[in-house]
Amino acid sequence: MTAEAGHWFVTAAELQVEHLAWGPHEWLSRPGLTQADQLLLVRVRMPPGQSHAFHRHPAMEEIIYVVSGNAEQWVEGDWRILGPGDTAHIPTGLVHGTWNPGPEPLVFLAILAPARSDGPALVDVSAEKPWATLRASRGPLASGSSATLARGTAAPE
Repeated sequence: MTAEAGHWFVTAAELQVEHLAWGPHEWLSRPGLTQADQLLLVRVRMPPGQSHAFHRHPAMEEIIYVVSGNAEQWVEGDWRILGPGDTAHIPTGLVHGTWNPGPEPLVFLAILAPARSDGPALVDVSAEKPWATLRASRGPLASGSSATLARGTAAPE
């Protein structure tokens, strides 16, 4: 399917699937699939124990909406357990990551904008300080828990 006039709909048979290390990405809207120039929409199916480790989008903001399962969602040094119906907003350029801490698959929608930009869409920072050790510093994880670390400071090692 191409983004010709009249292609405003994407059926389940037409979505584009990318198989990534942290689970399949089912693209529902992106340039070439729909006529949307400003929005990207992808459904991610993340298996238990998998993650999309700390990264940032230099020119895009993102909204994550949990459809099913639970997400350990980080935005900078803040984290929350998100369940079905919960959302997280990630402003442009902020470091964030998503983990599936549960026993069932995590399914979420990611909405990113703008759909087109110069430079890389994603920059992996998971091996850099403080991100490489940040999750370990938060202590035991419990549903509904949250922790805040000062922005830009490394977590205790």
